[in-house]
Amino acid sequence: MPNQNDIRPAAAVRPEDKRVINGQTDINQLAPFRYPWAWKYFLNANRNHWTPLEINMAQDVHDYHHRLSAAERHVYENVLAYLTTSDILAMRNIGLAVMEKMCAPELQIYQARQVYEEALHTWAYQHCIETLGLDQSEIYNRYRTVPAIHAKIRIASTRLESIMRPDIDLRDREALQTFVMAYVFFAAVFEGCWFYNGFSPIFALQRRGLMKGTAEQLQYILRDEILHCGFGIRVVRQILEEESVRLDPLALAAMWEEAEAAESEYARFLLPTPILGYSAEAHVEQFRFIANRRARQLGVSEPFPGAQNVLPWLDEQANLRKEKNFFETRVTEYQTGGTLSWD
Repeated sequence: MPNQNDIRPAAAVRPEDKRVINGQTDINQLAPFRYPWAWKYFLNANRNHWTPLEINMAQDVHDYHHRLSAAERHVYENVLAYLTTSDILAMRNIGLAVMEKMCAPELQIYQARQVYEEALHTWAYQHCIETLGLDQSEIYNRYRTVPAIHAKIRIASTRLESIMRPDIDLRDREALQTFVMAYVFFAAVFEGCWFYNGFSPIFALQRRGLMKGTAEQLQYILRDEILHCGFGIRVVRQILEEESVRLDPLALAAMWEEAEAAESEYARFLLPTPILGYSAEAHVEQFRFIANRRARQLGVSEPFPGAQNVLPWLDEQANLRKEKNFFETRVTEYQTGGTLSWD
């Protein structure tokens, strides 16, 4: 055992020495911050705390059993079937594949909150399924038995598996590129497009006065997902700068093409015929429009030039009081539960 007199104090940690990945500084020291924006994400996220039990689902039970058409029940059930598995994948991605590679605690602290939120979202979907008396085993297995849902889950699982290898070394340029592309996929496509666009069929029902409890839960979830997407894109851009790496245009094009094909197949399954106020064509076109937005946020070329904003009401769903477009502005006030307000 070393003599106490032989132990010398370590050098102070300088925030400018911190890095997102491949860092060499002590990861246990939070402040001074290298990435104060990450800490702000954490503070904002905590102001949106809620639980599914706070939202009244009584009207949804009546709507599902007495007001929804067979086509609308098909839409509702399969949106939940997709989301239940997706949020577990998102939780595993951040908690098991990404967070342990971060080299600044302010990044990990927000991501720890993100892991909790993904679990909370899974609880919300389960609460909806249980409250309506749906067959849980059948709904939860649709990601395995329905090809259109399985295709999206398979794409995400492949990206996750690519960076969960125990031998991955982010100092290797090829491995780094794989990690960055997986991060881009989960931030910009999985959460930024598929989740964001994936709530819209339920919001379409809400606009007609149907399934309003479920829609309210999805509004809170959407606020979380918007932060997840924004944070992920910010991290990617920071990695690109710090590691002097560039996103491969061909890899990006292939990612968007694969994502659009899967979303189109899913939309055709979900909406073989339109329901009032919503169609497969609108769903896919809105995916393209949001994908262009994500590309601009990443600082890369739009994958679908000319795509139209066919669901202009979708952005409003992040604003329970609809006071501003949350997607295009910085969060200044992000209050708890039913008292959400915006400055």
